[in-house]
Amino acid sequence: MRISTDLTENIELLKKEIPIGKSFDLITRDLIIGGRQAYFLGVNGMCDTTVLQRIVAILQKQDGGHNRIEDIRDYIMRKVSFVQAMLCNDTDNLIHNVMCGPVAILVDGFSAAILLDVRRYPTRGMEEPDMEMVSRGARDGFVEMLLTNANSIRRRIRNPRLTFELHKVGSESITDVAICYVEGLAQESVIEETRKKITQMKVSALTMGSKTLEEMLIKKSWFHPLPTIRVTERPDVACSYLQEGYILLLADNSPAVLILPCNIFQFTQNAEDYYKSPVVGNYFRCIRFVCLLLSLFLLPVFYFIVTGYPEVAEKLRLVQSKELSATELFIYILAIEVGLDLFRYASMHSPGRYSGPLSIIGGLIAGDIAIELNWISQEVLFYAAVTLLATLTISNLELAEGIRVYRLFLLLMVGFFGVPGFWFGTGLIFISAVTTPGYGGKSYLWPLYPFCWGALKTLLFRYPAFHAQPDKIWHNPEK
Repeated sequence: MRISTDLTENIELLKKEIPIGKSFDLITRDLIIGGRQAYFLGVNGMCDTTVLQRIVAILQKQDGGHNRIEDIRDYIMRKVSFVQAMLCNDTDNLIHNVMCGPVAILVDGFSAAILLDVRRYPTRGMEEPDMEMVSRGARDGFVEMLLTNANSIRRRIRNPRLTFELHKVGSESITDVAICYVEGLAQESVIEETRKKITQMKVSALTMGSKTLEEMLIKKSWFHPLPTIRVTERPDVACSYLQEGYILLLADNSPAVLILPCNIFQFTQNAEDYYKSPVVGNYFRCIRFVCLLLSLFLLPVFYFIVTGYPEVAEKLRLVQSKELSATELFIYILAIEVGLDLFRYASMHSPGRYSGPLSIIGGLIAGDIAIELNWISQEVLFYAAVTLLATLTISNLELAEGIRVYRLFLLLMVGFFGVPGFWFGTGLIFISAVTTPGYGGKSYLWPLYPFCWGALKTLLFRYPAFHAQPDKIWHNPEK
């Protein structure tokens, strides 16, 4: 609806659309500017009051307040020195802008309002993300403010082709979501698909920020526990993907940035690899790949060998308690799995000063008492501890959680169906991983399938910087 030239009518309309006088954070004031009645509207706490007071004081002081405004557009050009000022002639657009932070000034006799973008969102200081800490490198991280995150990226990539497309998502929340890419590097079809999905997204609100956005973009079945979109809170990691032709999704009120498209190999990478020398980085990357296999197969293979091939277990000295039955061993393994998860989650949600002692001392005491009471065996506790250690080595938390689900499924298959259950369960896990949906028409296993050695080797190995420039080895993700 267009703004009326009658100020009183505009005020009444605004009072019907938004809770003026009821909501404490909505601030209003009657003004006289250029000899005309004016009305101020804004959201308290979302605007820089110091800057706003200066602007209003200058507007009221000019011409002594007696000369009437004849042309509001000419008045803004001549009298309003503030850079971020514009006119708005639509009521819905006016309300939306005010809810986002800019303030509005309606002047009697004109069918347009003055918008002053003096917003200042409350935000925390930049700090290194807890889940992506490195021993060397930048100590900043993304925050909950979209503009600050965009500035962090542009500060590192000063390419004039770096683009941030802003969209509104959520019929109720109307959350700002930016599609970030480097024009000429990112694949146009992926950009267009993302743009189409964002604009056609039917959701009331991005309640959980980027996580809700992720689930709306790629809809997975329940048997696909592996993550499908790489998430980072580090600006240096996000910029490295931009330079390789990927696109980013930045959601307001969320410090997590989505990277599209994505493949399974990206979840095995860590920024720490690139802050070490190539030899050291490759060593730890190999350790990480080994830990992936240990986390998935160590306990199921242990139970598989002990119950299916006891002579091999005895030769390899996998167990010392020969009187343990297959059922008892299975119950022990399930109990220790649940117990270690219990300690892990308890330490995660405990205050920082208690989390370390709780996880270490509590685990040692509980494990020692359980062994003395014959509630668990030393062998099971040892293999479960190695499994937990291997799981914690996986740099991506979502991948580690998906591997844990696969491991529990495989344990149940071996426990109930024996040797055939192990092979059948392994096959189902492989099918689940292979059929995990990708994005933008890309395979989840790319560049392994379809095969692209130039891209695959950079995911498997850490190359020196002078050999690993994107324009030399990566090209576009579509190749």
